[in-house]
Amino acid sequence: MSARPLPAKDRLSICFAHVAYRMGERFALRDAGMNWFEVRSLDELQARIAEADVLACSGLWRNEFIARAPRLAFIQSISAGTDQYACEALRAAGIRVASAQGVNERAVAEHAIALILAMARQIAQARDNQVAKEWRGMIGDRSQREDELGGKTLVIAGMGRIGSRLATLAKAFDMRVIAIRRDPAKGAGAADKVLGQDSLLEVLRDADFVALTCPLTPQTENLIDAKALAVMKPSAYVVNVARGRVVNEPALLEALRAERIAGAALDCVWEEPLPVTSELWSAPNLLITPHTAGETRRYEDNVIDLLLENLGRMWRGETALKNQLV
Repeated sequence: MSARPLPAKDRLSICFAHVAYRMGERFALRDAGMNWFEVRSLDELQARIAEADVLACSGLWRNEFIARAPRLAFIQSISAGTDQYACEALRAAGIRVASAQGVNERAVAEHAIALILAMARQIAQARDNQVAKEWRGMIGDRSQREDELGGKTLVIAGMGRIGSRLATLAKAFDMRVIAIRRDPAKGAGAADKVLGQDSLLEVLRDADFVALTCPLTPQTENLIDAKALAVMKPSAYVVNVARGRVVNEPALLEALRAERIAGAALDCVWEEPLPVTSELWSAPNLLITPHTAGETRRYEDNVIDLLLENLGRMWRGETALKNQLV
């Protein structure tokens, strides 16, 4: 089916759907001359999806909305991840989709390097000691002390925009960077070396830190599993700022409890929000952030820039959208 036509600017209706982001508030400041409304819940979106020509959405999207949205011509995803969208069904309905890939590349890369520093410098333990009003004494056992990043090996799985930016930051700390990407021919960027995914187990043996910045695909699901964790050094750390299911959580829990790796930091998990019953909360040497790596004060404006760029392309009759998915 051909793509649904986009109404003229003065007849367009945009729906901003997110539980927290201030998309409408920031869009209003643009004085773009377009009609818009905002919803905050799944029920609200379900009730008003039929009014929308354009939808800016991420976690609230459900593919059954396709049948309830006769006017919908374009979805601008608010997130870089797009595994929630049924591409073939959307294409069959004539609904175009673009991701928000790249709008948070700096933020997520900075979050990843912050987690790496937090583990190397034992920031979480220091905070725990502060809460307990405990002044930790000097440590004789060198293996238990804080560490430096210079000379350490960082393996980055996924060398898109986020991974490439992280490699640049890591080199500023004099780290050795080995990149894993689906197509090594696309280049190493700031990394010292780039290899295919089939080399992952080999390079994990030398890794001091493993950062996951790849999309979730059938090839990357459970990328870090029991086999991968088993070849890592006991002093190594895992950092996941990709998608929860890139890491096998039961295998990670077992590795942490058995001290087969030194620790991990997760910004994304299998089930979000993380249930209070999850064993991850009490796992040793695990730092959790609530999927906030890309969530900065500039995020809404970055997405709106992308939305306006894609609307302009559609009105000009251009066939290619920026970050086009469908």
